Amino acid sequence: MDSNYAVYCGIDVGKGEHHAVGLTAAGKKIYDKALPNDEAKLRAVFDRLASHGSVLVVVDQPNTIGALPVTVARVGGHEVGYLPGLAMRRIADLYPGQAKTDARDAFIIADTARTMPHTLRRVDTGDEALAELEVLVGFDDDLAGEATRVSNRIRGLLTSIHPALERVLGPRITHPAVLEILSRCGGPAGIRQAGKRKLTAIAVKHAPRMGARLATDILAALDEQAVVVPGTAAAETVLPKLADSLKETLLQRKAVAADVERALDDHPLSPVLTSMPGIGVRTAARILIEVGDGSAFPSAAHLAAYAGIAPVTRKSGSSIRGEHPARSGNKKLKRALFLSAFAALHDPTSRAYYDKKRDEKKKHNAALICLARRRCDVLYAMLKNKELYRNPTPSAA
Repeated sequence: MDSNYAVYCGIDVGKGEHHAVGLTAAGKKIYDKALPNDEAKLRAVFDRLASHGSVLVVVDQPNTIGALPVTVARVGGHEVGYLPGLAMRRIADLYPGQAKTDARDAFIIADTARTMPHTLRRVDTGDEALAELEVLVGFDDDLAGEATRVSNRIRGLLTSIHPALERVLGPRITHPAVLEILSRCGGPAGIRQAGKRKLTAIAVKHAPRMGARLATDILAALDEQAVVVPGTAAAETVLPKLADSLKETLLQRKAVAADVERALDDHPLSPVLTSMPGIGVRTAARILIEVGDGSAFPSAAHLAAYAGIAPVTRKSGSSIRGEHPARSGNKKLKRALFLSAFAALHDPTSRAYYDKKRDEKKKHNAALICLARRRCDVLYAMLKNKELYRNPTPSAA
C-alpha cells in the first residue's frame, strides 16, 4: 500500500468499543479516544478525520469484531488496511515502554501505517462472495474440528475397553455403516448380543460391498477378548451417544459443503481455481479467502513467502549456511496448498515433479512442499491473468 494519505487512523478493535488514534502525515496526533462499536459514531469520527484530507483506516483484526469499522470506512469512501498481529507485536518492541494498552496499540498501528506501509495488507471485505465464503468455511472448520474430537473420543474409548474391536472399527470410524452399528448396538456387549444376522443386515444396508466382510471382521475381533474391562458397562451407554453426535456433525459438514459450493460458484475466480488439479471446493474457498485475486502480492515469490512454503536462507559468517523450511507464514493457506499438492499426485505433471524430488533423496513431506512451491507459481499466474489451468505441452523435438 502507498503512503500518500493525509491522515492515518489506527484502530485497536475490541468487543464493546475500539480505540482510535489519528496521525497526520507529519506524525502529529489529531485524534486519540475510545470509539464505541456503533455505526453512527464510527462514521462521525471518519468524517471528522476526512476534513484534513484523504484517510487510511488500519485495523489489527479485519474480521469478526473488526468487521463493522472496516465496512463503515469502506462505505464512507476511505481506504482500509490490515496490520497482521505478529507484525504488530514485533514492531511494538521498537517503541519505548512495556505497557500493553489499547491507546498504545492504536498509536503503533497508525504510526506503522504512516512510516512502514509495506507491512500492511489489503482488506477484501468489499467482496460479498468472499465474506459469505469466510463465514461458511469458518463454520466448516469448526465442524471438522468437532468431528475429529468426537471420532478420537470414540476410538480412545474402544481402545480402553476392547483394543481388537478398535483395530477393526477405528480406521473406518466415520463410515455410515460403522456409526450405525455403534449407534444401534453400542459397545462389545451390545454388538455380541445383536448377533451375526442383525449385524450383517445393518452393515450391508449402509455398505453393500463391504458390509458382510465388516460384520465378519467385527465378530472375529470380539472373539479375541474374553475378559470384561472395568468401565465397559458405561461405555455401552456412551458409545451410541457419541456415534449419533458424530453422525450429526458429518451431516452438517455435508450440508455446509453444498452451501460453500454455491457461494464459490458466485465468485468469478471459482472456475480458475478449480481448473487446477488437486484443488477442490473447500481448498479453492480457503485460497480465495486468504489470497483473494492475488493482486496484493507483487510476485509469486511474495505469495509463497506469505504462505510459508518458500525456503528461508540462514547464514552466519562462512561456517553456517543453507536453506531451511519456513516456520512462519499463513498456516491456513500453507495447509491448503500442501493438501492440494498431495491431492494432485494423480496428475502426471505433478507426479513427475514429485518423483524427481524424491529421486533427489528428499523425504515425502519435503517433496510435497517443493511441489506446492512450484504450483504456487502457476496459481499466481492463473489468478493474475484470470486464465484456466493448462496442461504443459511437451517441447518440440
